[in-house]
Amino acid sequence: MTVGRVLAIIILCIKSAEGMIIVYISRHLEKTVTDLAGMFGAVLVTGPRQVGKTTMLKVVTSGIPYITLDDPIMMQNAREEGGSFFKSTPPPLFVDEIQYAPNLFPYIKMSIDQEHKKGQFYLSGSQQFHMMKNVSESLAGRLGIANLLGLSLREITDAACRERFIPNSAYYAARQSTAAPLEYRDIWDIIHRGSMPELYANKGMNRQSFYAAYTKTYIERDVRDLTQVGDEVAFLKFMAAIAGMTANLLNLSSVARDVGVSQPTAERWLSVLVASDIVYLLPPYSNNIVKRAIKTPKIYFLDTGLAAYLTKWSSAQVLEAGAMAGAFFETFVIAEIIKSYYNAGLDLPLYFYRDRDGNEIDLLILSDGMLHPIEIKKTANPSKRDVQAFGLLEKIPGVKRGEGGVVCMYDKLLTLQGRDMVIPAAYL
Repeated sequence: MTVGRVLAIIILCIKSAEGMIIVYISRHLEKTVTDLAGMFGAVLVTGPRQVGKTTMLKVVTSGIPYITLDDPIMMQNAREEGGSFFKSTPPPLFVDEIQYAPNLFPYIKMSIDQEHKKGQFYLSGSQQFHMMKNVSESLAGRLGIANLLGLSLREITDAACRERFIPNSAYYAARQSTAAPLEYRDIWDIIHRGSMPELYANKGMNRQSFYAAYTKTYIERDVRDLTQVGDEVAFLKFMAAIAGMTANLLNLSSVARDVGVSQPTAERWLSVLVASDIVYLLPPYSNNIVKRAIKTPKIYFLDTGLAAYLTKWSSAQVLEAGAMAGAFFETFVIAEIIKSYYNAGLDLPLYFYRDRDGNEIDLLILSDGMLHPIEIKKTANPSKRDVQAFGLLEKIPGVKRGEGGVVCMYDKLLTLQGRDMVIPAAYL
């Protein structure tokens, strides 16, 4: 099955309020947003730029008024007339790009407290620094928060499974019936193309041009709002250096030297990438007993297409054969697992293990008091040596070791040894 055939079955056409035909790919977060709206007075959807927050919320909130603070006149009105802003357009209401008018949060709180109704405000925004500060101060207990990333493999292949990834028999049974057969080249095409919905809804769009425009807009709008960046060229170089480090231990001092900025500047810039969901820092697993575990996080780009653009891999074939192939496959797997938790509205119980003796487990998933170990290999020929480090968990007092496995390019689910499985990438 080619990527083109995979994508052809999931693209839907919907009509906007203005009568325009919009290409829309159904998102698994829709159900989570609907559930949150039944529990809270307001729902906030955060996530990176251009991952489809607005389009998804328009589908979920079909029939209620929509306001975007991207409109400069509307934004000015919201900032200057916050007390009367919701009188002309009362809830239920969808307010897009809410971060541009954080002064609205207290008025949203007052409205929710007065009406005592659920699902009155649907909010979206791309800048968590500003939003979360105001949310914690104004809407604690009144707001459900959902995080939308780019398209997941399940969404790209139209798989109905919405279960969080966990390497056990119940998950395999749920995923097996929906796992689309994917050829080796299909996975690498998806890794190289990335997860931005526009690149799949408009298959003729040039990927290079898209990401060039994306990075320019991201730096000019989001980064400028979040921090003072005096040299945009240096910040782009910083992003590229971080992309080159994906799936590795974070070494910020090395990046700072390569880019030619101070350590505090590099730390500030990294916090921007984290806050805007461009990168994710996977924490190391440690407790009071594990004395030799390292403390440094691993860093992952959440969109492999953006990382490939920044590190200048020109095609899926070149990337798959290149020196960073293993890192990109690991980045893809981690991002897919993160999406499965976000789309289900769950926190991330994810860690990795590495000690000073060089022993490493790529991913640990904490569930019901057990640690489930995962190794990630781009090979199609996994071996028992790949799970040798899993035995370390059984030597840690107080730790229960759950089922595990090797996520790889093999196309069938089968037992590797004991509780550890060979897990096809198509099962993510």
